[in-house]
Amino acid sequence: MNESDSLKTISWQGYQRQSGAKGIRNKTLVIYTVECAHFIADKIVARINDSEVEVVGFSGCTDNEYAVRMLIALIRHPNVGGVLAVGLGCEYIQPEWLSNIAKEEGKPTNWFFIQQAGGTKSSIELGVKYVKRIQDELSHTPRVAMGFSDLIIGSECGGSDYTSGLAGNVAVGNFFDWLVDAGGTAIFEEIVEAIGLIDILSARAATEAAREQIIATYNKALDYCKSVRQYSVSPGNFAGGLSTIEEKSMGAVIKSGSRPVQGVLKVSSSPRGKGLWLLDSTPDPHWMQFGITNPNDNEGLMALISCGSHIIFFVTGRGSVVGSVVAPVIKITGNSQTYANMSEDMDVDAGRLLSGALSQQALSTEIAELVMAIASGKKSKSEEQGHKEYFIPYKYQSRDVLIPARCEN
Repeated sequence: MNESDSLKTISWQGYQRQSGAKGIRNKTLVIYTVECAHFIADKIVARINDSEVEVVGFSGCTDNEYAVRMLIALIRHPNVGGVLAVGLGCEYIQPEWLSNIAKEEGKPTNWFFIQQAGGTKSSIELGVKYVKRIQDELSHTPRVAMGFSDLIIGSECGGSDYTSGLAGNVAVGNFFDWLVDAGGTAIFEEIVEAIGLIDILSARAATEAAREQIIATYNKALDYCKSVRQYSVSPGNFAGGLSTIEEKSMGAVIKSGSRPVQGVLKVSSSPRGKGLWLLDSTPDPHWMQFGITNPNDNEGLMALISCGSHIIFFVTGRGSVVGSVVAPVIKITGNSQTYANMSEDMDVDAGRLLSGALSQQALSTEIAELVMAIASGKKSKSEEQGHKEYFIPYKYQSRDVLIPARCEN
């Protein structure tokens, strides 16, 4: 048994939720239900000044089912222990309704309308009082043993360069193989960065149903890219040494590893079993044409978190500083120069694979040890610096219906 295999049976202490789920953090979310309540939610969290209290919300005033499902998924997330919902008073998404969902999950919660609380100062004071009460209850959260088989880990890449497909995403793919073999769950997304690879992806389907889902998801993404006349490749990618969307696709998909793909998830849907899953975040065809598929990296991080990811791998060749609410972000770069330039933000230097300083097996072990440490409470570098970026867009996506596959020659 090699060193990394010996880690598969190691456990740490997590947080037991009433639903039976296990979390690696015990966060309180202050959710604003409209942009008009954003300022006050921020002020409440600033007054509390605790890294386990975070702001998230939706800026829209009108109905969007996609955003509502996202907020519900975050409330139910195993890393979330309590919820305060703050509304102005005239928006579509009602804070009392969100608070009731948290209550059904057995999580301490409260809510209020700013219009009924007396205004800015009074609302901030009320919110601080409610959050402190929630935190007091969370201090009694039962602890429970967790292992790699309990983890759901998502992967995203951004700011890709030539090293991403040669080292950064390769490191994640190798670890994902190890995680799946350990009984855990892995999620990869960015189907618009799989253009040209339908034969490779569909051949990895675990079942015929999964193959049909993958083909349908791919075809939808390809049609979408054609309709907006834009593929997911940018000037920054070209400056980093990539030449085409097909070349970028080869590097992006390798972060999924080599294990069978169990099926396709929609945003805010939980994996239907262990193993490797593909996340479809491309908007479904709809007459209102809400949203675009990847407005920024933070949208992708939130999509993965909405599916229950305890931790997110963010692979970047050219560098990034972002983190996210709810789940720790581990930033991996395949470019050792980027790691040297941004060592205060990068967690893992996968460029050592290219220099020969480290073997793939040794790097997988290193990543597994880092995951275990962060799952045990150690902060990732984005957490240490307080990065809590997020983005929830207007978008249309059916939760359950996949578009029928068409024949591929």
